[in-house]
Amino acid sequence: MTQPHIYLSKADLARRHIEELIISRKVKPGDRITTREISEALGISETPIREAIRSLASEGWLEVQMHVGAVVASAGREQLREIYALRGLIGALAIELGAASYGPKRLAEIDANIEAATEAVAAQDAARYIQLNHEFHTLLYDTPHSQWSLRMLMNLSALTSVHSGFKMITGRMADSLSEHKAIRDAIRAGAFEAAAALVKLHERAAYEAITRDLESDDPARARNVG
Repeated sequence: MTQPHIYLSKADLARRHIEELIISRKVKPGDRITTREISEALGISETPIREAIRSLASEGWLEVQMHVGAVVASAGREQLREIYALRGLIGALAIELGAASYGPKRLAEIDANIEAATEAVAAQDAARYIQLNHEFHTLLYDTPHSQWSLRMLMNLSALTSVHSGFKMITGRMADSLSEHKAIRDAIRAGAFEAAAALVKLHERAAYEAITRDLESDDPARARNVG
């Protein structure tokens, strides 16, 4: 079925461009987002870009700092436990809401993603795995019945981008991939409640891995998590 054309305003285009810069880690927490650079990249005026920046700042993607401007936001260590718990809860809900959307085409796309991720893990290619990890979760959550869940999860993903967990903890990639396979297998079997539970465990494991890494790096500060 042909998808209806969706009109995007210039502010929408700017917003999507900035979101993609953050999600792809092309810009990192603390990096400035300037209207001039976005204007040059998209060929649009700075007015709709300012509108996009205000919108993203209101949702936590960006922070507007005095004498600096818009910078990419990040979660502090004390916020990580809550954020990863929310990711698990909202991701689980998205799977349950989107159950009817996991047809042969989507399952084939998930299989292809896992195959590519297997190659990335074998090569210890963290940058590639980060990209495929984002794609995997988008395939899970981007359904007609879970768009609000997807939007909230994208916002939460942006807040944790500072940690780039797979670059910090390359050993986590293999565990993450194994968890992705278990989620896929549950969905393929129609066990959506089990798949939802596995998503919660998956996000908890990610949080625990990052916490262990932070603790080894700075024990005094890491104890403040949660």
